[in-house]
Amino acid sequence: MNADKDIIEDGVVVIDNDSITHIGGRELLELYPDKKIIDGKSGILIPGFVNAHTHCAMSVFRSLGDDVANRLTKYLFPLEKLLVDKEMTSLGAMYGAAEMALAGVTTFADMYYFEDEVAKSTKKIGLRGVLGETVVDFIAPDSKKPYEGLEYSEWFIDKWKNDDLITPGVAPHAPYTNDTEHLQKAFSLAETKDVPILMHIAETNSESDKYLKEYNLSPVEYLSSIGMLNERMIGAHLIHVNDNDLNILKDKKIGISHNIGANAKGAHGLAPAYKMYNMGLKLGLGTDGPMSGNTLDIFTQMGLVAKIHKLFNDDRTIFPAKEIVEMATIGGARALHMDNIIGSIEIGKKADLVIVETDSINMQPIYDYYSVLVYSANASNVSKVIVNGKLIVDNKELLTQDLSILTKELMKTREIIVKIAKTL
Repeated sequence: MNADKDIIEDGVVVIDNDSITHIGGRELLELYPDKKIIDGKSGILIPGFVNAHTHCAMSVFRSLGDDVANRLTKYLFPLEKLLVDKEMTSLGAMYGAAEMALAGVTTFADMYYFEDEVAKSTKKIGLRGVLGETVVDFIAPDSKKPYEGLEYSEWFIDKWKNDDLITPGVAPHAPYTNDTEHLQKAFSLAETKDVPILMHIAETNSESDKYLKEYNLSPVEYLSSIGMLNERMIGAHLIHVNDNDLNILKDKKIGISHNIGANAKGAHGLAPAYKMYNMGLKLGLGTDGPMSGNTLDIFTQMGLVAKIHKLFNDDRTIFPAKEIVEMATIGGARALHMDNIIGSIEIGKKADLVIVETDSINMQPIYDYYSVLVYSANASNVSKVIVNGKLIVDNKELLTQDLSILTKELMKTREIIVKIAKTL
């Protein structure tokens, strides 16, 4: 997934500690006769997938309240208020990170409460995370007063800054859940600490209606007018955007997560991702939280992006598989402003690599590697995963945590959630 989209048949990649040092053919094996060799067994070696937007701790609520009109207000907000604490966040994040690892996601961007617990769980699984503490204008599970997330964020950033896997940030939830003053405080904190800022932007019609009515601006134009947008911003969704918005996003070098599965399920609309891609915006793919999109794997998103945009544009030739894989890897790295260190198999970049096996019945025959990844493969085809030079999945098994123990703990939590959900 370099600039030339090179494909090396029978290729070899050399890793030293956490980085890629050589790339080539089988002849490289002769230079390292005594080193550890990982046999790809005719698999497809790709850069790790990047999940550019999620709330992985919400895995504890997956499949609850699906297909109902008021899921957010009837189930999620009350459940979070009553149940979400450090322990539940830790378990949900661990389970979600494990799911991503087994699906070949090596880096993800996350927004939630108790983000320190998300960071610790991410480290235990062995993934790379861009993690932002949520800031809202109401009392949240980890705050006793509105906007207390800003204080948490400052502590969280100081704790995790310069970690080899965790990039801490601040995450004002959305323009409509933060007033102008606190949005600017969040931005100032990100600037002062030199960290990313993550936010939901232009996700719903009601959000667009609010800013049109109050300011005669779109949400993007409003954020730009108050000085919130620059290249440290990672914006999720950006569905309801106009041409001027797109020009602002390009000019300000905003990272964008296209979350087609969750957006389609929530009937929020279709972001103009095809136009964004052709304008050269920093576009990646995200799953959103596992209560919104239910899955945390990027294979699912790739297929949906390709098919839905072809259907919407009435053109089966747009978004060829090569471009979809780009968005899932180096595109996601660009969206997170990390494409200088991850997202492609290039010398000097971090060794975040995935082997997709080709022995399963759904994988053969292969005439086009990109097409088989987008249209044929699924998460169960991920055989090996390396993050920061460390093997964390081998032969489809997670090496860093015991999944059986995690699942047992999740089932205990499920019993508690079921009892509470029946009262809602």
